[in-house]
Amino acid sequence: MDAFERLREAETDEELAELRGLLEQTGYSGFRRLLQGFERMIKGFADGEEAAAKALVAKARKAVPDPGAISPAWDRVWDKLERMIDYKKKALQAVPPEEREGEWQILIDNPYVNREVACYPGLTFEEASYIYARFRGELENNEYIRLQKIVLHLTEFGGDPD
Repeated sequence: MDAFERLREAETDEELAELRGLLEQTGYSGFRRLLQGFERMIKGFADGEEAAAKALVAKARKAVPDPGAISPAWDRVWDKLERMIDYKKKALQAVPPEEREGEWQILIDNPYVNREVACYPGLTFEEASYIYARFRGELENNEYIRLQKIVLHLTEFGGDPD
């Protein structure tokens, strides 16, 4: 059983301590797999499931109170995951279930900086709302993020005969 499933099923402090020991043994790679489980969970959770998602983050915080000791990059990972859950909830609340079918995209831009616009096209709503949640908390001054449904588009490839 992987670390994420062990976390889900853990009910006692002893089980959380066992998980902590496992993660200490497996180090960076084991903790990374735990985080991948959280990424899958956040990507897939539906309306009304955010409280359970936050409870799982709280359980993980109890099991591994200092993930920065594994890697400095993970110093505030529990806070980041909680924000992602909040932003995913915001996307779910903004788009009614009956409007979620079709193609979606994410656009990230800063109109005051001379650099390329980041665009993630051809997504399902589940994928787009996850990317929105992932990047929303990392926006810099004047940057914006757009979660957009594509209603109509024309796609052409180089080399097509006219």
